[in-house]
Amino acid sequence: MLAFLGAIICIIASVHPAGTAAPAAAAADNDSAAAALLPAADKGLGALHGPAEALASAGPRLPGGPPPPLFSRFVCTPLSAECPATGTGPAAAAGPEELLALRSAAAQLRRTALEQKERIRMDQETIRELTGKLSRCEGGLRTPPAAAPPAAGLRAAPRPGTMGHPPAEPPAVRELEEAVRTLQDRIDRIEQELPPRTNGSAPTAPALTRDALHTKMEQLEEQLLSKILTLQKERQAASTDRSQQQHDIEKELNSLQNRVTELEHGPPGYSPPDAFKVTIPVQNNYMYARMKKSLPELYAFTICMWLKSKALAGLGTPFSYSVPSQANEIVLLEWGSNPLELLINDKVAQLPLSLKDKAWHHVCVAWTTRDGKWSAYQDGEQRGAGENLASWHAIKPQGVVILGQEQDTLGGRFDATQAFVGELAQFGVWDHMLAPAEILGLANCTSHLQGNVIQWDDQAVEVFGGASKGDFAACEEGRKA
Repeated sequence: MLAFLGAIICIIASVHPAGTAAPAAAAADNDSAAAALLPAADKGLGALHGPAEALASAGPRLPGGPPPPLFSRFVCTPLSAECPATGTGPAAAAGPEELLALRSAAAQLRRTALEQKERIRMDQETIRELTGKLSRCEGGLRTPPAAAPPAAGLRAAPRPGTMGHPPAEPPAVRELEEAVRTLQDRIDRIEQELPPRTNGSAPTAPALTRDALHTKMEQLEEQLLSKILTLQKERQAASTDRSQQQHDIEKELNSLQNRVTELEHGPPGYSPPDAFKVTIPVQNNYMYARMKKSLPELYAFTICMWLKSKALAGLGTPFSYSVPSQANEIVLLEWGSNPLELLINDKVAQLPLSLKDKAWHHVCVAWTTRDGKWSAYQDGEQRGAGENLASWHAIKPQGVVILGQEQDTLGGRFDATQAFVGELAQFGVWDHMLAPAEILGLANCTSHLQGNVIQWDDQAVEVFGGASKGDFAACEEGRKA
């Protein structure tokens, strides 16, 4: 566009006649006139330069008159249009507000560019209009009307453009000059509005903005990756929780299904916690059962149990109670060819009981410290009684109750020859001597009296060494026997 404006100025200068007397002066006047027309050309455009060239003007010349008018022509060269670097200011840390500011600045630059584009379009239309007018003016100047010859003997009247009269300036030329000045003013304003060019070595504002945005994007990517990892961990934890919940639900469903199956096949028989037995199948020194609960200090007791011996010779040791200071605090023992014996504080009383027929029997022994009285029952009937068994002795507390083995030390050092072989059930301890009627009720299953010191409970009995637990119904087993 600037090159085209220079061409217009050259055309204007070429059609403007000069009124000086010398060719050199005319050229200088034309140069100064061009400078006067475009005072800011060197500053804003920088596209008009070149020497003035004298051209002979067409038309007659009077003797002694002024020299023919000279026309100046400018050599116009286009400038390289480089867009000055634009920026939106220093790049700040890119955030929501900073990004909004950058977007606003970019929108402002777009609006400015559109406005400049609209101005340029209007200027182009004006230039096209002026070009048409110049074409028409050039056509009129190339065919000037022929001047009438002067009358003979008369001096010719001074012609416009000679020393007598200044040349008349065409109105179209004046309009073109005004239009060019207006265009020059617009170009100056546009150049002033454009920001100055930045130093090529220093980073531009867009470059700084890109770097800041890149750094911010990396930070956001790191935060996003951290969030993704956190969500994956939470998803895994939730999956684990769901798996556990599903397992619990399936367990409950299986339990309910089993319950429904039991109800469909009829109500099962009641199985209380004491309906089990301990089986010791082989005579050795490592199979036994142990009561979790110990005895308190006692001045009387009753110990009852169901048993079934499978020994060929002696019964062995159905139970034993040992304390730190006395291994034989309470022992029921049948060893070798000796009869069944009750030991209290290592004192012995022989019991007239017969339990070698490999059948179930209900056995009870009762004792009191007063005069050392004792009694023995088999299947609800008293088979023996006596006194002076550890008279006035108190059963010591905090001992260990073992079923199936005789203790030589507290809770251990068993002897295989004294071990019980068979089955045991319903072992209970009371802190007083039961009445014969109560013992009979336990033997014939008409009473469910539980020991008030030790009760026979599945959770209270531990088995070791290969001894096992199994279902037991005392009355049914008794009837089979």
